[in-house]
Amino acid sequence: MNMEEEKREVKLMGRNMSQMPCFRETFLYSVSSGLAAGFLHFMLTSRVQRSAHLAMATYGCVTLGYWSYCRYNYSVQKFNVGQLEAAMQKQALYEGTEMEKQIKRNA
Repeated sequence: MNMEEEKREVKLMGRNMSQMPCFRETFLYSVSSGLAAGFLHFMLTSRVQRSAHLAMATYGCVTLGYWSYCRYNYSVQKFNVGQLEAAMQKQALYEGTEMEKQIKRNA
């Protein structure tokens, strides 16, 4: 079973793509948006090549746009978690001391 799992892993430059944050969501949204835009344009105009170009352009724009948006939110969330962890460590350090009473009075 372990060999089957290793075979299904998709790696790019040594990284497992399924473990990258935002990878799955980005490509699901971009592929579906590209297909929808290309299909809708084809149904309205019956121009195959132009519809394919529009589908690829939509795919590229949605991929870049959503990847940037998702990674920005991921980095902000990671930063906030780091700040929370530091505050929790300080709280554990100050617990039961005069400093804790002073902090509670000021808050």
